[in-house]
Amino acid sequence: MKALLKTAGICGALLMGWNATAYAQETIRLTAISGHPEVFLWVKHIKDTFIPTVNAELAKTGDVKVEWTEAYGGTLVKLGSEAESMRSGIADVAMASGVFSPAELGILNLTYAMPFGPTDPEMVTNAVEGALSSTEGLLDQIAEETGVVYIGGGVAIDGYNIAATKPLKSRAEMKGMKIGGAGPNLAWLDSTGAVGVQGSYVTFYNDIKTGVYDGNIGWMTANVPAKIYEVAPYYAKVDFGAMYIGGLGISKTRWDDFSDSTKAAFRTAAKAYSQAFFAEQNARYEAAKTKMLENGGQIIEFPAADRDAWIKEMTNPVTAWRKAALARNEPVDELLGAYVGNLKQAGFTFTRDYLSE
Repeated sequence: MKALLKTAGICGALLMGWNATAYAQETIRLTAISGHPEVFLWVKHIKDTFIPTVNAELAKTGDVKVEWTEAYGGTLVKLGSEAESMRSGIADVAMASGVFSPAELGILNLTYAMPFGPTDPEMVTNAVEGALSSTEGLLDQIAEETGVVYIGGGVAIDGYNIAATKPLKSRAEMKGMKIGGAGPNLAWLDSTGAVGVQGSYVTFYNDIKTGVYDGNIGWMTANVPAKIYEVAPYYAKVDFGAMYIGGLGISKTRWDDFSDSTKAAFRTAAKAYSQAFFAEQNARYEAAKTKMLENGGQIIEFPAADRDAWIKEMTNPVTAWRKAALARNEPVDELLGAYVGNLKQAGFTFTRDYLSE
């Protein structure tokens, strides 16, 4: 009888221990989305770096486990609807980007309002994230108004230029051309005589091929995987600069329910995401350049004098962007001042003083 009771006690203790463990671990179901496919590094590293790092960090305590649903390439949410999808509860994790969600996250487009900037993507990203975090109340305001919490993981692409169906060796040769680009960068064409047409890498190849436009504003590590060189083989180095495209966003509704340790795991993963993005982007750049040249593409060096005149004569792109930010009651002047100051500390000064005009 004593043996039986002892055995029962052991079994009960084991069962209670199992129940305690099972009860202690919370399972969260999250959906990560993008309108872009995984060929783009900011999507690839959500899958390859961010999610695995979140899982690994959470596994250290075992308190929380995430069951992920991943939907990229517009399979759940179309391009440009990422911010809205996080606010409405369709999705939980996505790139928080002002480029494709200007109505909700236009404040993140500050580098697009200041073209012809640094060509170093990490310098740009560090300057932006430093400005975002030092501008009092801005990130909280974004979260309250958009339902998207910015957790870091900022990235910038390797530098915008123009791929075209003909070699562009001067501003005069751009007159009358139709150039595809995402909304914020179309303003850069001012004073060239070229016409900007709204587009994205989802459509660039076919639109150039069918004559909707004559080239695109884009960057090397995206142009080459998209094989833009097949339809627009002349890559004009106008050096618009590396552009910050955003960081990682999480639905505020979800984020507010996370424990401090879970939030820390997500922020750690966001840092790993940025690091992995830049490491692969740097490795890809030269390989992409070589592939383009081997497949008939050509790099056209745009004249420095034409570029300087272009910068001087274009309508200041900060003006309209700043006006929109002020209309949203965002602390835009503080943000811009911090960004420019951070770049100066890093050794870069703009050719044109956009902020003094």
